[in-house]
Amino acid sequence: MIIVAIDGQGGRLGRELVSSLRRRFPDAVIQAIGTNSVATATMLKAGANEGATGENPVVVACRHADFIVGPLGIVIADSLMGEVTPGMAMAVCQSTAVRVLIPMNMCDNLIAGVNAQSGSDLIEDAVEKIAAACGERKQA
Repeated sequence: MIIVAIDGQGGRLGRELVSSLRRRFPDAVIQAIGTNSVATATMLKAGANEGATGENPVVVACRHADFIVGPLGIVIADSLMGEVTPGMAMAVCQSTAVRVLIPMNMCDNLIAGVNAQSGSDLIEDAVEKIAAACGERKQA
């Protein structure tokens, strides 16, 4: 299973995602793709197998991913304070991978119907959605 984690800015969300995914799926290949080098390095330190930075790595990784996970902004051009290029957003949207998007009410993108939840709760839910898609049951 190949999981592509995409994040930008400081990579804090990506770090928590990669760490949680690594615990839940120890044998998965987790590729950390940052919109900047700080985000990539942060996700690599959290346990990603591989990492790369920028638009072309997003495009290439989305071609062979089973799952793509990251903040909702990865499908919105110019989001994350302009770090997500139109090419990145298009690659994520056109991928055949299952996309697990974390709703973050930031950067002028407000998601109606989403109550304020902690980042930890959102990450736990994202990991559970990937597990459910893989046919796993929630572990006690």
